[in-house]
Amino acid sequence: MEQRTAYWRVDPIKPDPRIMARAGLILRQGGLVAFPTETVYGLGANALDGLAVARIFEVKGRPQDNPLIVHVADRETACRLVCRVPAGAGKLMDAFWPGPLTLVLPAAPVVPRQVTAGLDSVGIRMPDHQVALALIAAAGVPVAAPSANLSGRPSPTTAGHVLQDLNGRIEVVLDAGPAGVGLESTVLDLTGDVPVILRPGGITREELEKVIGEVRADPGVDGRPGGEFRPRSPGMKYRHYAPRVPLVLVEGEPERVAARLKELAGIYRSRGLRVGVLATAETAGEYNGSRVVVAGPRQDPAAIASRLFAALRQLDELGVDVILAEGIEPRGLGLAVMNRLRRAAGNRIERV
Repeated sequence: MEQRTAYWRVDPIKPDPRIMARAGLILRQGGLVAFPTETVYGLGANALDGLAVARIFEVKGRPQDNPLIVHVADRETACRLVCRVPAGAGKLMDAFWPGPLTLVLPAAPVVPRQVTAGLDSVGIRMPDHQVALALIAAAGVPVAAPSANLSGRPSPTTAGHVLQDLNGRIEVVLDAGPAGVGLESTVLDLTGDVPVILRPGGITREELEKVIGEVRADPGVDGRPGGEFRPRSPGMKYRHYAPRVPLVLVEGEPERVAARLKELAGIYRSRGLRVGVLATAETAGEYNGSRVVVAGPRQDPAAIASRLFAALRQLDELGVDVILAEGIEPRGLGLAVMNRLRRAAGNRIERV
């Protein structure tokens, strides 16, 4: 008989302690549990169990050199996972934990190399979700958790998305409704002299600089395809967040973007292809003949962020052959949105 993943619905505000205890036991015993956070759904394993962590890579088809983020329920656990806490880390924890900020710190020997992908650093965060915090507390161990999807696919923002990719591959999925932020956490490297953003996310560079001063951005933060290197954070090296069909991203002034997308849609339809468009609310009505999904208003990147991955999956479900996507201004949270879209597009990016 085909193995199926257990599905447990939980209250997002007051999760049942009995359910949390069962899920925590599964983690302690080496199992995998998908759970909600405020960003996306994560695929959790006991971060101190190298064999359990290795299962994450196997189940997701994740490259072995792509490090994982460790989730904790308290600062004391975070401090036990690192060999030192650099200046500024405490201020950032005070300001943004629990929340969508991952801090990359020097790893202590207790952290398995499967988690760090052989690096001497580890990414740690405290999620801002009652179910996630209750699960970690019930497990009694830190939880290593990338997004709960097949590697390269759009990250899951609902339990249904998790089951689309991983049903039968993991032990349990905890369903507490849709994630709020919709994009993964910001990853900030604190191992050098100046903090460096490795992946943009729910906390912006501007917000970070208000707390600790100068913050630099890794050249790969914009999400454009780069050369070969060893990633120091998830989401840096590989094509990510991609739908099943090719995605073409067009960036530039809104009017020019819309005009180019209409031109491209006509070209693809003339070849007999079904065209999907990921559009902003302002121009969604201009794409007659295409299957349009609205990401949100151009001036509200938070709304677009919360809808982005679900919209990409929705376009897949519409049975299109190619997706054309509008770019937005890469500022503030818009930078995180564009990082994900550029990763999803790979080399299929136009600027008009």
